[in-house]
Amino acid sequence: LNSVIGFSRLLQADRQGTHTAQDVQFLSRIEQNGIHLLNLINDILDLSKIEAGKVEVQLAPTDLVALVRDTLAQVGGQPRAAAVELQAELPDAADPTSTDPARLRQVLINLISNALKFTERGSVTVRLVLVPGTGRVARLEVEDTGIGIPQEKQRSIFEAFQQADNTTERKYGGTGLGLAISRSLVEMMGGALTVTSEPGR
Repeated sequence: LNSVIGFSRLLQADRQGTHTAQDVQFLSRIEQNGIHLLNLINDILDLSKIEAGKVEVQLAPTDLVALVRDTLAQVGGQPRAAAVELQAELPDAADPTSTDPARLRQVLINLISNALKFTERGSVTVRLVLVPGTGRVARLEVEDTGIGIPQEKQRSIFEAFQQADNTTERKYGGTGLGLAISRSLVEMMGGALTVTSEPGR
C-alpha cells in the first residue's frame, strides 16, 4: 500500500506533462483510496494489539498546552467544510500531566478528525480546562457544532465497528474503530473518554 500511495503521488507530479486531467483525477483516487485502506488496516492492527494486551503506554510528565498546539498544527490542513473554523481555548500554561504524549496525540487527532468530518458549519474547538485556582488539568475537550448524537446511540459509538447509525456511515464514511481505540487508550493512561451530545449539538 505504501508503494501504491507513493507511486501514485509520483505519477500525479507528471514532470513530463503527459497526463490528461482525467489521468490525474484517477491517480488522485488511487492515492485517496490507498490512504483510506492503510488507515483501516492500521486501526484493525491497533485494536487487535489492544485486545491482546500487547499495547503499552509510557507515562511521562507532559506539557498539554504544547501538545495541543502541535496537534492542531498537524491536523490544520485536513479537509473540512469552508464554513468550519478549527480553534483552541488554552491557558497560557498548565502543570505537567502524567500521560503518554504519543498515544494522547493519537486520541486527540482522532477526536478532532471526527469533529471536522461531522461538522458542516460553525466550529471545532479544542479546550484545556484547569482545576479552578490551580494549574492542574481537569479535562481536555473537543467540542463541535456538528450533527450531534442521540442519547440512545451514545454508548454504541465506543464499540468497535459501530457508528451512530447506517446513514451516518454511508454519508460520512469511516470504520467505527477510532473511538473504540481512543477510549481503550485513554483508559490505559488512567483517564476516561466520555461524550455529551444531542441531535444538532
